[in-house]
Amino acid sequence: MSTRTTATALIATAALVLTACSSPGSSDEPAAPKHSPSKIWVAPGTLDAWQVADKLADETGIATLGNPTDDTAACSDKAAGRKPSPDDCLQLVTTDTVSIYKFWDVVVAEHWATEVRKTGNAMQRGGFVLAWNARQQNLIGEDRRLELWKALVRVFPDEV
Repeated sequence: MSTRTTATALIATAALVLTACSSPGSSDEPAAPKHSPSKIWVAPGTLDAWQVADKLADETGIATLGNPTDDTAACSDKAAGRKPSPDDCLQLVTTDTVSIYKFWDVVVAEHWATEVRKTGNAMQRGGFVLAWNARQQNLIGEDRRLELWKALVRVFPDEV
């Protein structure tokens, strides 16, 4: 292949790649999710992670756990727009104090809690996991973590 043919092929390939990676109206801003991963169906009489965050705050005598954020895409391939995994979380609310994971079942919640404990601190009750692995959560003392755990037990007294 001559130098001129090689250069033309490289330029054409680069143009195709650049065209495929951008579209009219694109910007540096990430695309908004097509749906809100925090709006989930929950069985009657059960709570979602947002409600648990509110209940933990109430049970421990504070107004909020601090800057709650929907981070479901961080633990759910489906919420992130990828192929769903059986280990996906159903919901993740991250606060300044604690991360609250909700799972479809206890088995997956136990698995996640075990994995999180390899690098941080996590406590599991039923389909929920409390974890201290984001933001400044590592600054939360053991006494406060136990207080949140006891609050979770009060919220779900019949869970294992």
